Amino acid sequence: MVKKTIDNDSSVTEFILLGLTEQPELQLPLFVLFLVNYVVTLMGNLTLMNLICLNSHLHTPMYFFLFNLSCIDFCYSCVFTPKMLMSFVLTKNTISFTGCMTQLFFFCFFVNSESYVLTAMAYDRYVAICQPLLYMFVMSPRICSLLMFCSYLMGFAGAMAHTGCMIRLHFCDSNIINHYMCDIFPLIQLSCSSTYTYVDELVSAVLVTTVVIVSSLFILTSYALILCNIVRMPSSKGWFKAMGTCGSHIITVSLFYGSGLLTHIQPSSAESVDKQKFFSVFYTLVVPMVNPLIYSLRNKDIKLAVQRTLKKLKH
Repeated sequence: MVKKTIDNDSSVTEFILLGLTEQPELQLPLFVLFLVNYVVTLMGNLTLMNLICLNSHLHTPMYFFLFNLSCIDFCYSCVFTPKMLMSFVLTKNTISFTGCMTQLFFFCFFVNSESYVLTAMAYDRYVAICQPLLYMFVMSPRICSLLMFCSYLMGFAGAMAHTGCMIRLHFCDSNIINHYMCDIFPLIQLSCSSTYTYVDELVSAVLVTTVVIVSSLFILTSYALILCNIVRMPSSKGWFKAMGTCGSHIITVSLFYGSGLLTHIQPSSAESVDKQKFFSVFYTLVVPMVNPLIYSLRNKDIKLAVQRTLKKLKH
């Protein structure tokens, strides 16, 4: 569907999302697989948020950040998964231009916010291990709230910048997005305004690179200082305890940044599109699902919270 603009160019008013695959025999199995993924993601993150709210012994800085991480993952999965599931059952999965830009905005907002929340969690672990006597003072409720506010604010600013770049592009000729969601680079590839496309591609690349580098450097620095502190610990018991508090966060960071980098460092050739979609599944669908499991399976505090909550429900 197109409409005429003042400068006689045609501008797309809706896009067609091709989805993850066009092979008919895979549509139903993938629909079932990702529907289960979606339900587990929502239930897992919602359960973790409720446990943290209902149990006072989890009202600590670490679980405050974990609550926000689960909240982001819960909302994040709702942005594109329903539309993705529709692509498996509809012959033509369309999305309006406004809907596409809205999806892009919230996708960028939650991705950027999650990267900053993970950075704040690394700082929390650094203070807990390297400055334990000052922990409650340094990680006061005011400081924790300020860190979260800044995370969401920077996420909002990044999302506004990305979406602003996309809105000013002209889309003509083709309106088919070879993806299951409105992502930055698939949209840039469709644009027919060469000048804006180059500038927006550069701006998007700089924004993404800045977020990744700043967050990664801060996280790596925090863990370098933690490692130095652990090495000086006299007992192996203290070493294992320190690593136990960091293990879940290290796994989460590795999955989030690893899958994200694998998605975006692929060359922009036609044959690499399927690989990009495959890797994007990990950081858009797998990571939000496994995060609650990573933080719950070997966590004594969470297990205790589950037991207490079940006892309350029985009575």
